[in-house]
Amino acid sequence: PQALLDGFTQETGITVNYDTYSSNEELLAKLQAGASGYDVIVPSDYTVVILTKQGLLEEIDLGKIPNFKNIAEELKNPYFDPGNKYSVPYQWGTAALAINTEKVTQPITKWADIWNPEFEQQIVLLDDEREVLGMVLMTLGYDRNSTAPAQLEEAKQRFMELMPNIRLFDSDSPKTALLAGEVSLGLVWNGEAAIAHSENPAIAYVCPQEGCSIWYDNLAIPKGALHVANAHLFIDYVLRPEVSLLITAEFPYSNPNAAALELLKTQDPAAYEAYMGYEATNPPLDWQPRMHPVMDVGEATILWDRIWTEVKGGE
Repeated sequence: PQALLDGFTQETGITVNYDTYSSNEELLAKLQAGASGYDVIVPSDYTVVILTKQGLLEEIDLGKIPNFKNIAEELKNPYFDPGNKYSVPYQWGTAALAINTEKVTQPITKWADIWNPEFEQQIVLLDDEREVLGMVLMTLGYDRNSTAPAQLEEAKQRFMELMPNIRLFDSDSPKTALLAGEVSLGLVWNGEAAIAHSENPAIAYVCPQEGCSIWYDNLAIPKGALHVANAHLFIDYVLRPEVSLLITAEFPYSNPNAAALELLKTQDPAAYEAYMGYEATNPPLDWQPRMHPVMDVGEATILWDRIWTEVKGGE
């Protein structure tokens, strides 16, 4: 949020130049090309693994980030970055199915249901190959992180069969088409579903039977960053409870900052109840066995990229 950037500049005199990218793949490409000019980046879990392997991250000095203590214990020391050597939690969440229940009256319990021809031109999907192809693989009963060429080829055919139902791909604001009534359902980020639900309570958010993804976005410092000390200052600032709440207010994803949630509980009990009570911000316990992380697919990335490009390009 702009208020966060302004607050940091006001306090430190450090100007923040803010840039956006629409996917982890785009971020990777920028960093692999070298000299991105970034001091702080926000890679997801599997991207932290790739960047670490490729030596593209600076080690983080947690001694310079005292507010790291505010992060919930269960979200420290994650599987993708043991000891938080290269990353610090920023937000987490899911990518699952948002449904406008005023327009879709029959119950939708499985991803497979969205292939129904009655949803022609009624679906929005994230413009994100790992989320979309992962979902398609799950409908076939395969691992969402499959690297098997035969399974991926089958997923390609299955994805092509879904294309007539897809109105658009949008990672930045999939809620827009949902709220405008242009689409009835779609694969969206949890924070987008939360905003849509606050504007139209008929928008439900479900983790279908085959499963949904769980992701963790992180703050990290790219190798060769020119302002490493300032980057640490900025990360520590973001982890302050009151600053962390600014982020949740504007981008209502799940907040890993336990101190921030405690602060919200005392400052605004109604907002806290809403956060805890909606599936998008606080996934129910019964979702947990069905929430699968997106993992690095290694060499198979080339195959994933090719299938994605071919299907979207109509080949």
